Amino acid sequence: MRLAVRAYDGPLAMLPVAQLYVRDVPDLSPPEGKDLLQVLWCPFDHPIMPRTLLFWRSAAAVTDILDTPPEPPAVQFGGYLPDPCALEPEQITEYPDHLELSEELREQLKQWSVPQAAEEDMDPDTYYDCVLSNAPGWKVGGWPAWNSTDPSPQPCSECGTGMQVLMTVATFEEGDDAGNSWSPHPHPGAGPYPGHRGYNATGVQIGRGYRQHLFVCPAEPEHPHIELMS
Repeated sequence: MRLAVRAYDGPLAMLPVAQLYVRDVPDLSPPEGKDLLQVLWCPFDHPIMPRTLLFWRSAAAVTDILDTPPEPPAVQFGGYLPDPCALEPEQITEYPDHLELSEELREQLKQWSVPQAAEEDMDPDTYYDCVLSNAPGWKVGGWPAWNSTDPSPQPCSECGTGMQVLMTVATFEEGDDAGNSWSPHPHPGAGPYPGHRGYNATGVQIGRGYRQHLFVCPAEPEHPHIELMS
């Protein structure tokens, strides 16, 4: 495999990005009769990030398993080649981006954040976003971050239903606050994995350190999904 800054001319194997079972992630909400989600992507920009494919499957029906998945002959960036990682899901509660809140609620949060931020020596203007909103790292569900654009509706192209975040592929696992509010809970016997690089355990890099949200239709998860970088 080699790096290819320009588009590769020829057939290209899709790279596995994530494999999630409902038994591990109960909030996955798959289509009826499916209990496994496989996420693959093309390791080239389309146009500004890898294009993903979602496969909802029944784990019991997956019998012909490849020992070594096919690899593409080239990738655009080394950050589009994920390092193998074991899944250790941890359920959390997060809140919407402050841009999705009303002006009244933002003002209330600003006043509430002053004493909270002072206790942790943080900026009250960013306390909510750092500590309570938009947990960093790879995650299933939750709220989208609006770091690059203002919030905007994401309707399903098939039925018009408002789409929701299925999964977030992130460059970094931890946030920006000094207290590391969103650091993963240390499970007994967990990591560090071989090659672990702290903030970037998967080796994936989206843009200059962004996140790639995958939105799906909650009414019909197999309707075409959309992607958003933030």
